[in-house]
Amino acid sequence: MTSKTAGSTPPDNLTPHQRAVPKVNTVTAADILASLEAGVADFLARPVLSGFFGVFYAVFGILFVWCLVWLGMIWMVIPAAVGFPLIAPFAAAGLYEMSRRLQTGESFGWADILSVMAHQRKREMGWMAFVTLFIFWVWMYQVRLWLALILQNSSFSDFEGFLNIVFFTPQGWTFLAIGTCVGAILSAVLFTVTVVAMPMLLDRETNFVSAMITSIRVVTANPVVMLSWAAIITVTMLLSLAPAFLGLIFTLPILGHTTWHLYQRAVPPEDG
Repeated sequence: MTSKTAGSTPPDNLTPHQRAVPKVNTVTAADILASLEAGVADFLARPVLSGFFGVFYAVFGILFVWCLVWLGMIWMVIPAAVGFPLIAPFAAAGLYEMSRRLQTGESFGWADILSVMAHQRKREMGWMAFVTLFIFWVWMYQVRLWLALILQNSSFSDFEGFLNIVFFTPQGWTFLAIGTCVGAILSAVLFTVTVVAMPMLLDRETNFVSAMITSIRVVTANPVVMLSWAAIITVTMLLSLAPAFLGLIFTLPILGHTTWHLYQRAVPPEDG
């Protein structure tokens, strides 16, 4: 008779959508520290390939902001830069695969990692990318809404003028307060549904809804520790934006590798 205990080994004849619900472990601060150490070790083991993903992400961010300036959308530069880290979990997919192979002792090169990433379009990762980009889209448009409602009579002729209005007027302070609260809610939602869902989809055959539910279970089972990890990610990513996005070259790979190891500690393997 098949055991009904969560986390037990599923029979071979079950499809990925019928597999037993993954068990969720208790995660401690020590797990975060250990995962960070493993993440740094993975980065140092393959710094060039790891750094490539950081460079790609940073260059994309620079081009994104430059396009906003070129289009004259000065008021969207800060919201875009602040919201840009929301798509980091999807950008780190290749880093998860690197950590998985380093952990199992598999050899790999650039082609191996990039081909695995390309293969994800045929799996459930594409749906998670949709969820991530949708929340980023909501973030950008809610900023436009608050700009129209709160700063409707303001003129943004240049970036300096925009900063003066936002940081040195009562209307600007209101805009910042509301935008920060809404952004925190959106970030918390995205973190909760993706923190282990992204690496889980790469690691095993499952659907994106199950992966999101597992991610939610991990966060709700370990709210203080996981929200502390969210805070670490947020502060690190925002500080990385300061030097023209260039800090992301190092921080994105390390956080990506770390996320893989934290997922391994939070969700036991399918064989128990």
